[in-house]
Amino acid sequence: MTTSGSTSVEEPNTGSEALQRFALGVEYDGSAYNGWQMQPHAPSIQESLSKAISFVANEPVKAFGAGRTDTGVHATMQVAHFESHANREEKNWLFGINTNLPDDIVVKWIRPVSSEFSARFSARSRSYRYLLLNHPERPSKNSALDRLRAWSVQQPLDVGAMHRAAQLLEGKHDFDAFRASSCQSPTSIRTMHKLSVVRDGAAILFDICGDAFLHHMVRNITGTLVKVGSGEASEEWVAELLASRDRKLSGMTAPPHGLYFTDVVYPDEFGLPRGGYPVFPLSGRSTL
Repeated sequence: MTTSGSTSVEEPNTGSEALQRFALGVEYDGSAYNGWQMQPHAPSIQESLSKAISFVANEPVKAFGAGRTDTGVHATMQVAHFESHANREEKNWLFGINTNLPDDIVVKWIRPVSSEFSARFSARSRSYRYLLLNHPERPSKNSALDRLRAWSVQQPLDVGAMHRAAQLLEGKHDFDAFRASSCQSPTSIRTMHKLSVVRDGAAILFDICGDAFLHHMVRNITGTLVKVGSGEASEEWVAELLASRDRKLSGMTAPPHGLYFTDVVYPDEFGLPRGGYPVFPLSGRSTL
């Protein structure tokens, strides 16, 4: 999951008039990567993207993302920025970068932006969708196609109870009970603009929008709501858990492969596109 509050150092703008900053929207299947963040001995989205941009720019370039997604987490709209001295048209940047990326990473758009723009710090909100497949009548291993794209849960789940419990988390709160012990953010105060849980056939969709997120926060919230949906905990227990600020009391951390980074909102002045493709696998609609 994105750890927007974590410490991160961005390369400063050198002030050169020839140096142009660009924003770009990225879609990726995170199954083969150790998350967004560049790792010394493991593949990452950031490394693959930076290498592809550098090849087109013919100079070393590093891309910085709106948020850090974990190992196995996907994105329909991650936003990143980079700076380069290279003079390229937008279509040439787009074609060149995609030509040099692996098939599981695609740049959807690219735009020149002012030096004031930061993919991370200019963001006003971020959105995620968690995809869960709920087939009470099937074995827990119920989809060959979706095994790396959704969490399969066999036991019956009460979606209404899960949605009502989710409403208790909306607003500005201390989400200490929902962050990983490894989270580096100096504060666990976050504002959640929207949390909803709906069923569409066999799929249960968790949609969460907030100003920023703690490490594993969305996955921990999802696991907690599943505990409510299974009847193991009451709806009111979620409010008690929030107030306790004790991660040890909450539900399990949902698997990473069901999580998708779906949108980032920026001030209108930057003129950037919104949203990615809908998150819904082909097999998710079937109840047979």
